[in-house]
Amino acid sequence: MSDGTETVVEQRSFSAAFLGLLAAALVLVLGGLVWSYTLNNRLSKAEAQLTQAQQENDKLARDLEQTNARLKVATETLGQSVGLTQKQLETRANDLMRRQEADARRLESEQAKAQQQIGAVSSDVSSVKTDVGGVKTDVAQTKTQLQDTMAQLQSMKGDLGVQSGLIATNHNELELLKHKGDRNYYEFTLRKNQRQPVSTVGLELKKADTKHSRYTLNVYADDKKIEKKDRGLNEPVQFYTGKDNYLYELVVNNISKDQIQGYISTPKAAPVPVKPGE
Repeated sequence: MSDGTETVVEQRSFSAAFLGLLAAALVLVLGGLVWSYTLNNRLSKAEAQLTQAQQENDKLARDLEQTNARLKVATETLGQSVGLTQKQLETRANDLMRRQEADARRLESEQAKAQQQIGAVSSDVSSVKTDVGGVKTDVAQTKTQLQDTMAQLQSMKGDLGVQSGLIATNHNELELLKHKGDRNYYEFTLRKNQRQPVSTVGLELKKADTKHSRYTLNVYADDKKIEKKDRGLNEPVQFYTGKDNYLYELVVNNISKDQIQGYISTPKAAPVPVKPGE
């Protein structure tokens, strides 16, 4: 497959992952909006119930006035008809008024409960609106961060003249490449003159020039030693290894006194290192 085709495939894979993340974030936003719409409907229903209760209270007040008027007339008529004393009539009238007042208090209590329910629903609606706003902010921040990170990643030709994949210049960018899953990645820290196994090869740092950000190391692969001399920071260093001649890439992200740090990337089909005990 040509170098241009590999780059297009990688970019499409990264775009698919990016679109998948945006789609998941949009689903969260839509869910919040649906929940907000449901709570608004509950609030409207509770307000309608409160209005109906107020209308019933007003009607009850009018009925009470009419009842008092009829009671006064009935009291006079009853006193004349049955010969009740004024004290007896007043007692019965007071009993009736107490019952009416008790009914009015019950109505007021129901109105207060309805008002509390409306307040709770309003609070829920406000909370959902806040959550939806937070989700929108998180989506925007995530999109911005992904765009910034994607802009920082770059592809360049390696020291063998082969177009490399995307190059990570720090640990965070390397984690993003790992999540893409296009290649295997192995981080390392090398100290001068100490041979160390990384992936399926051996590495030995011979020189670290912090002033000019250059280094020299040996790669031990397939019973051969390959010298990579005077290489630069974040430069793709390439070599072939294995019976199927896989292309490995080595990138150094940090050079300090007698020490370098970086990673090796290998094709998905390349052999993986054997863990102790396997």
